[in-house]
Amino acid sequence: MSAIAMKPIGDRVVVKPAPAEEKTKGGIIIPDTAKETPLKGEVVAVGPGKEGNALTVKVGNTVLYGKYAGQRVDLEGEEYLIMREEDILVILL
Repeated sequence: MSAIAMKPIGDRVVVKPAPAEEKTKGGIIIPDTAKETPLKGEVVAVGPGKEGNALTVKVGNTVLYGKYAGQRVDLEGEEYLIMREEDILVILL
């Protein structure tokens, strides 16, 4: 993945959402109108932290976040979420 042209400030994190599922586990194809927004994504940039506190998440981590977390932005045809670190629920191992 190439570097993105943005650097978050404070305790902000930039996440690239995972693509929505195209099929169910049973093989049924999901139409675009019924696809749910993914709640999982990859961290692509992190800010320096707030008041000298380093962030827990790092670039490359796969994370789960809340349904309404973050602000969606479109940069160079790609969709990203900018959110606070506190909006991230877990780091997947």
